[in-house]
Amino acid sequence: MNLYPLKFMPRLVPKMWGGRALERVVAKSLPADKNIGESWELFDFPPGTVGPDATQPGDDPAGWVSSRISNGPLKGENLHSVMLFERAALLGAAQPVETAHGPQFPLLIKFLDARQDLSVQVHPPERYVKSHPDAAIKNECWFVLDHDPEARILLGTKPGISRSEFEESIREGACESMLNSVKIQNGEAYYLPSGTVHALGAGAVVAEVQTPSDTTFRVYDFDRIDPSTGKPRKLHVQQALECIDFKTDATRNFTPAGEGEAVIVSAPQFSLIRRDARVGEKVTVITGEPRVLIFLEGSGTIGGGKSATEFTKGETVLIPATVNGTIEPITDIRWLEVHLPQG
Repeated sequence: MNLYPLKFMPRLVPKMWGGRALERVVAKSLPADKNIGESWELFDFPPGTVGPDATQPGDDPAGWVSSRISNGPLKGENLHSVMLFERAALLGAAQPVETAHGPQFPLLIKFLDARQDLSVQVHPPERYVKSHPDAAIKNECWFVLDHDPEARILLGTKPGISRSEFEESIREGACESMLNSVKIQNGEAYYLPSGTVHALGAGAVVAEVQTPSDTTFRVYDFDRIDPSTGKPRKLHVQQALECIDFKTDATRNFTPAGEGEAVIVSAPQFSLIRRDARVGEKVTVITGEPRVLIFLEGSGTIGGGKSATEFTKGETVLIPATVNGTIEPITDIRWLEVHLPQG
């Protein structure tokens, strides 16, 4: 099979904290009657990890919930199947995540619209995962696309806060006061390694790049009631306290806004590069490793001639390891480029 730059059908996920901003910010076509919190752009989840959703493109018969390809000869196929049958061509020397159900594509990419504050939460670090095989590391990055004037994120505990102090603040409903509150600006990037307690604040729209885990422990949910149940959402205080790193100043994992090419995150499982190009420029795509391109502005083509793949704002394109060519802007473009470690 000859692979080519692959585009995907987004999976739009309603959330109690979501809104409508993804229509404006990344040109998503949203259902009229729902507040959408997440648009999953590239995903591959094992059976039982994510529930099926009848409003979404069909999931894999084997139970995997995986991105559906939206262009070319493979249109309608899912990412998981292509990886199984064309692993070397797709990933090169990059390694999938090994799960009890088989190999998993090693990235999860989303757009998030926080109309309300998300819960204060943490993902398990390696030391916790070693003794809890049902948990998984989740290193992630937020790239700020849009924000309300007073939007902020909560990121890491303030210096000197102990586990016992933080636990007491949770009981008193005051844990927000123990966290760093950071006002955000468009174009900034924040890296949140596993173990970092955090919350995306109301009014923030971000691109999220992460390892493909959904192990999340909530410590505080702003006393909200879930309208689907009429009850507060479940908290996981003791698990979270075991996972939070109280010594790391997470505000240091920050890249300011800027223009031009720059590495903005270098995590063990992926690196994230900010890039742009103007009309008339051509950007070479080097073969030998897969790349994921998240287009934030503009439009253009990848490849050349009749086989060129068109892209536009808000689309995510996976370039397989065996594919080469050039990116040619039709209008000025800006994108995030994700690289996977080789071997």
